[in-house]
Amino acid sequence: MARILVVDDQHLIRSGIVTLLRTVEGLGPVVEASNGEEAVAAARAHRPELILMDIKMPRLSGLAAAERILSLGLEPTPRIVVLTTFDEDEFVYAALRAGCSGFLLKDMPPAQLLSAVTATLSADLLVAPARIRRLVERHAANAVNLPPPRSAGDPADPLTGREIEVLGFVAQGLANEEIATRLRVSESTVKTHLHRVMTKLNLRSRAQAVVYAYETGIVRAGDRSAQPSTPGE
Repeated sequence: MARILVVDDQHLIRSGIVTLLRTVEGLGPVVEASNGEEAVAAARAHRPELILMDIKMPRLSGLAAAERILSLGLEPTPRIVVLTTFDEDEFVYAALRAGCSGFLLKDMPPAQLLSAVTATLSADLLVAPARIRRLVERHAANAVNLPPPRSAGDPADPLTGREIEVLGFVAQGLANEEIATRLRVSESTVKTHLHRVMTKLNLRSRAQAVVYAYETGIVRAGDRSAQPSTPGE
């Protein structure tokens, strides 16, 4: 049973989501917090598998809270999904860059919210890859002078050609099964390569891997079919 933490400073929104989630059979306990500081404390205490986090909150923003939670080294690492509105793309990009797994619109219908929560508990990426890609392409060009995503660094063991290729396909929005077909390998082999990429670069989510690939030039805006590198095991 998955533990879930809902964080929002607006009581009506927070309580509405909590009440909705508590109606779902099979979900674990649902905990709530009203600001970023409470969210960090609740994450430490309850170790949720999923956190729904508002971005704009007093005292400690959702972005800052997400960064702190992801740096705690909790096991398992919680998947953080930011709650947003249509005019907060810049904040969403920063959240994905920091390691959050996706985003949800606050005004989405309850049935869609429940479907999204169920999906993210069993998937690496909540939002459709095409939506993530469009968002990243809009903002990555403005981030070229920034250091790489916070959790990434120069790996002591550099990525192999095949790992770069897999990362490039992930950034283009391909699922593991599609990547396996392109490379003529098994899906488990793709998962192994991707796991090594995430470990070497200290990336916390598939969405953050997409951001990293664009900001470091592994994939460029508009690229849909080019091979990111020469294959090599």
